[in-house]
Amino acid sequence: MCSRPTPRPAPRTGRPRSAEADEAILEATREVLVELGWSKLTMGDVAGRAGVAKTTLYRRWANKNELVVDAVAVLFDELELPDLGSLQADIEHVVLQFAALLERPETKTALMAVVAESTRDVPLRERIRASIVERQKRLVLDGRRRAQERGELPADRDPVSVDATDDLIFDVVAGAVVHRALVSAEPVDTAWVNRLSALLVGGLGAVAALG
Repeated sequence: MCSRPTPRPAPRTGRPRSAEADEAILEATREVLVELGWSKLTMGDVAGRAGVAKTTLYRRWANKNELVVDAVAVLFDELELPDLGSLQADIEHVVLQFAALLERPETKTALMAVVAESTRDVPLRERIRASIVERQKRLVLDGRRRAQERGELPADRDPVSVDATDDLIFDVVAGAVVHRALVSAEPVDTAWVNRLSALLVGGLGAVAALG
């Protein structure tokens, strides 16, 4: 699978954006979403909560779909992958972080809302891919690189196969945790994470052998 290019934002005109205003708007979006839900949330609600003019929002985001995706994408940027000395330990750490993030009401509400809405909105689905999925694949790339440096995984041979494997790793981890936490509503505890990481590490060895 070839790498998907990340859409480039259109050039902006006028005064430079304020990082402080952006942060206030995104935080207000998450708060209003938890209180009102997706269907009742409006750009006006967010503007009022953030203390900015509604025109300020529309200069940054064309609609609430884009706004909510960016509001939840910032939360996923908090995920980190410290080097704990082994691929399995690294995986377990990031999975537990991910599960803790999904427990937060603002993340759960926002993620479930945008995923449901994206089933009938192709541009929204593309924005989710660019703003959340592609950005968080950095964790997969870092984890695989470290494992290779430790000798836990072989060096890359086929760039196309490597890219497909990175996609698969992300899909397996994200899909398993989201399903466990949000669909099955079962705990993502240490025992479950240990089993998932062991399964994934064993599978990576098998995939690497395929070339």
